[in-house]
Amino acid sequence: MITKHEKKRRIVGASAFIDDIHHNKWLLAMSIPGFIMVFLFRYLPMGGMVMAFQNYSLYLGISGSKWVGFRNFVRFFSDPFFPRLLGNTFLLGLFDILWSFPAPILLALMLNEVTIKRFKKVTQTITYLPYFISVVIIVGIMRSIFGNENGVINDGIHALGGNVIAFFNETKWFRPLYIGSGIWQNVGYNSILYLAAITGIDSQLYEAAKIDGASKMACMFKITLPCMIPTIAVLFTLRIGSVLSVGFEKILLMYSPATYSVADVISTYVYRMGMLNQEFGYAAAVGLFNSVVAVMFLLLGNWTSRHLFGESLW
Repeated sequence: MITKHEKKRRIVGASAFIDDIHHNKWLLAMSIPGFIMVFLFRYLPMGGMVMAFQNYSLYLGISGSKWVGFRNFVRFFSDPFFPRLLGNTFLLGLFDILWSFPAPILLALMLNEVTIKRFKKVTQTITYLPYFISVVIIVGIMRSIFGNENGVINDGIHALGGNVIAFFNETKWFRPLYIGSGIWQNVGYNSILYLAAITGIDSQLYEAAKIDGASKMACMFKITLPCMIPTIAVLFTLRIGSVLSVGFEKILLMYSPATYSVADVISTYVYRMGMLNQEFGYAAAVGLFNSVVAVMFLLLGNWTSRHLFGESLW
C-alpha cells in the first residue's frame, strides 16, 4: 500500500519533471530532428535483421522469403575462410587501438606544452586537415607515394639502385600502410576532445605544483593525465566496442587478391556476399554476427575501463 509520503514524493517528482520539460522546451524541440534521424537510420533498419534467418529473395521480400533458421550462421561458421576473416578483423582492430588510440593523446599533450600561439595554431590546422579528406583521395595519395610505378618511394629506391618494393601487393606492408594512414588522417581531429579536457583543468593546480618546484614532466604525469582519465576511459570503451568495425571502404580500395590473406575482413566479405553475389540473407547473418561480437567487446571494454581507470560508460 502506497503511503501518503510516497504519494506526495511521486507527485513532487512528476511536477518537477513537467517543469523541467517546460523550461527546456526549445532545446527539446531542437533535438527532435536528431531523434528522428537516429530512429530512421539506426533503429528502423534493425527490422531487416530477420533476413539473417531467411533465404532472402529480392523479389519476394521479407514476408515472402523462405525461413531457414540458423542455416546461414552454420554456413558461415563452417566456411573455411571464417578463421581468416575473424583473425584479420580482430588483428586490424587490435593494432589500430594499440597505435591509433595513444597518438591523439600524445599530440594533445605536446600541443598543450607549446607556448608560441601562432606555431600552435598552424600545427593544429595541419594535423586537422587530413580528417576532411575523403578515403578515396587518401588511398590515391598513398598510391602516389608507395605505388610500384611512379611512386615517390620506389622512384627514390630505383634511383639509388635498389629493387622496387610492391607495397600494395606484399602482405607484410598492408597493415602498416592501413594503420599508418589512419593515424595520419585522424590524429589531429581526435585530439580535439583531449585538448578540451586539458583546457578544463583548473589552472590553480599547475600554479600550486610550480610553487612546490614540480617540473613540466611531473605536472604532465601528476596533473594533466589524471584529469584526462574520464575522457580517456569513455573513448577507450567506445574504441574497444568498435574493434571489429574496421573501415572496409579503405580496405576495398587498398587490397588485392595478393593480400587477401591479411586484408580480407568480415565487412569486405559481407560486401562481396551481399552486393556482388546477391546472397542478402547470408550477408545479413554475417553482419549480425559481427554486430553481436561488437556488443560483447563493448561490454568487455566497459568492464576493462572501470577496473583500469575507475571510469566507465555505465
